[in-house]
Amino acid sequence: MNTVPLRAVETDESSRLPPQNLEAEQALLGAILANNEAADRVTQFLGPEHFSEAVHARIYEAATTLIRMGKLASAVTLKTHFENDQSLKEIGGPAYLARLAASATTIINAEEYGRMIYELAQRRKLISIGTDIVNDAFEPGIETTARDLIEKTEQALYGLAEVDKYGKGFQPFGRALTDAIDMANNAFMLRGGLSGISCGLTDLDEKMGGLQRSDLIILAGRPAMGKTALATNIAYHVAKHYKAEYQADGSNKVLDGGVVAFFSLEMSSEQLATRIIAEQTGVSSELIRRGKIDEDEFQRLVDVSRELQGLPLYIDSTGGLTIAQLASRARRLKRQRGLGLIVVDYLQLLAGSSRKAAEGRVQEVTEITVGLKALAKELNVPVIALSQLSRQVENREDKRPQLADLRESGSIEQDADVVLFVFREEYYLERLMPAEGTPEFQAWQEKMDRAHGKAEVIIGKQRHGPTGTVELQFEGKLTKFSNLAREDHLPERFN
Repeated sequence: MNTVPLRAVETDESSRLPPQNLEAEQALLGAILANNEAADRVTQFLGPEHFSEAVHARIYEAATTLIRMGKLASAVTLKTHFENDQSLKEIGGPAYLARLAASATTIINAEEYGRMIYELAQRRKLISIGTDIVNDAFEPGIETTARDLIEKTEQALYGLAEVDKYGKGFQPFGRALTDAIDMANNAFMLRGGLSGISCGLTDLDEKMGGLQRSDLIILAGRPAMGKTALATNIAYHVAKHYKAEYQADGSNKVLDGGVVAFFSLEMSSEQLATRIIAEQTGVSSELIRRGKIDEDEFQRLVDVSRELQGLPLYIDSTGGLTIAQLASRARRLKRQRGLGLIVVDYLQLLAGSSRKAAEGRVQEVTEITVGLKALAKELNVPVIALSQLSRQVENREDKRPQLADLRESGSIEQDADVVLFVFREEYYLERLMPAEGTPEFQAWQEKMDRAHGKAEVIIGKQRHGPTGTVELQFEGKLTKFSNLAREDHLPERFN
């Protein structure tokens, strides 16, 4: 018998069907219609979009909707939903529903069939992504570089790896309601009633409800106000309190805090680490840098550094990052380690695409802020982006910043969910010191006493809460912000 050599067989790519299993889809739908409890085993990971057959997708969506409403989903109850469905008529009409229920498998196999349907859907998406890569790579675009294609592909693959947590398009309002109730429940269960991640500063948490997921938070101020110090303090607190619980499906459920990605475009990773060590040891960062510490202080540095070894705080100090590169690195970190907070120090040092840069700095900054907001929503984490303020603050008698003081303020103010300003009156008063012994000096001294060691965080904008001012304690030598001990909260004094 003559046989054709394997290497001589040519495969026609156009004749290959996408991976699908109609029998598995029919078996799962039959199990659900026969016993609605089968739906409980698959609805957490399986959606209508995972079915290859459009009619099956509509049957699954209708059945799970009825079940979620506490009603019975069966061939009889679904019949009215599909009496005028032309696609279902072509394969037998309402009688098809009855055949599905009659040929149902046991509920025990429901999850296995659901996983199979989901797996094949993922493969179809991979084929779609691969097809787009090939088509885009063949397209001789002038503006689109190979690096752009790689980042686009990585974003698509990340979305697939994140089990469709976002990017599904329209979703039923019922699902959004469920998410809202879950958020309220988390706030109710957590001590302090925070719906977001605690930043470690009680009064600020009280005003903001914590750092809210998917929020873009702009932290702005003039130089020397302490923007980086405040951001570092928050990042350290979030990372330090990170607690997660391993789940049966292999994922981690975050109970507190979070993994932090800190993009330091201005300072080196060593400088940031020095600030955190100074804060924790009580040894001035300036003395640490100069080596002017005694043996006991050095031992404290060593002991604290050992405690901080396992801190889930990841620092990227690469200069000149583009918004696309930053997003790509954040996605990779979330995929590999998890992610709870992103800090960018600072916004004006990020670069946009070359096309937007050619249109002007305002357009470039707009692209950056839009990109940061999109990244916050995509990864479902708060993004804190530091920002410089324009010099017009210095020309006013009251140096407290306002929204109009933001550089390229139009896009920053518009895209931000929260805008925070850091202000230290003490910094400006020090530079106005009059001659000692004069009446002006006495008045200046009284102002200095009131302002010494204090800072203000001004909430200039907040989509979900009030604006206002929060007073904090600031220790310049340690670059440390902390809760302010108020007079009405102090113990009673005895003379």
